[in-house]
Amino acid sequence: VQLQASGGGLVQAGSSLRLSCVASGATGRIFSSYIIGWFRQAPGKEREFVAAIRWGSGIRYYEDSVRGRFTISRDSAENTVYLQMNSLQPDDTAVYYCAAGTKYGTTHKAYPYWGQGTQVTVSS
Repeated sequence: VQLQASGGGLVQAGSSLRLSCVASGATGRIFSSYIIGWFRQAPGKEREFVAAIRWGSGIRYYEDSVRGRFTISRDSAENTVYLQMNSLQPDDTAVYYCAAGTKYGTTHKAYPYWGQGTQVTVSS
């Protein structure tokens, strides 16, 4: 499984961004058993869970600090998972990574496949 993340940028506080994660390397039937997650890592901090979605059922999971502001979704036809981020704050500044695995978890160890990161910077 290969993952390609994109969509980061520099925005002002209160703005929105949409990150994309394009998955490849497996058939749709295999993807249906996967969970795609978004993590972020700020300078000097550990990588932390942001959100995840079960590809087959669409069940979503969120970290408490982003619930209500971020929305994770998937487009099966495009093999893409999106992270819509609204009301961005400076504390959201980080490199954002998408990851894939077959078991849900909120630690990076649950996801064996990772995309490259995309930088999100929120200015105050």
